This record gives sequence, C-alpha cells and structure tokens, in this order.
Amino acid sequence: MAIDDKTRTELEAAAFRRLVDHLKTRTDVQNIDLMNLAGFCRNCLSNWLKEAADAQGVAMSKDESREAVYGMPYETWKAKYQGSATPEQLETMKKVHPHGHGH
Repeated sequence: MAIDDKTRTELEAAAFRRLVDHLKTRTDVQNIDLMNLAGFCRNCLSNWLKEAADAQGVAMSKDESREAVYGMPYETWKAKYQGSATPEQLETMKKVHPHGHGH
C-alpha cells in the first residue's frame, strides 16, 4: 500500500478519533482494566495528545487534553463513571506495573 504522508496522517487521525469516540461510549470499561490488560488507558492517550501538542508548540493544558479524550472534564468523568478498584485489580496493577503508573 503506497500512500503519501498527508493521507497517512489523515487516516491515523481518523483512527485515533474513532478510538477516542469508542472509549467515550464504553464508560463501563475502567482505566485500571485497560492498564492491566493493554498497558495504556484514557489518561495515557490524553498524555500522548499533550506531548504531541508540546512537540508542535501548540498550547494545550493537561486538563484540555484530558477533556478531549474523556469528552468532559476529567473530574466529572471520574465522579460519573469511575468505580472503586477491587483488591484483585490493584494486585494485578502492582504485578503489571511494579513501579506504579504515572498519572
């Protein structure tokens, strides 16, 4: 498949938007589950978005990048959708990420 850089960027951006939209609809999927199974979560995506903005010299705060991924302020999402982690989830997190997860 031979595509130019502009088209590749547009396709990658479309896939990213679809992933973010999918995660917005799947509020039942907790970040700790994403971290334990896939090694990334919504906060990781928002951090990656902010890092990309920083690299391009685009002003974007951590709150703004999180709102772009969550579709609402992070604190609102946490209050509405974030459940308490079970002891099993926390134990898995310690095994999968022994040095903690920097959020």
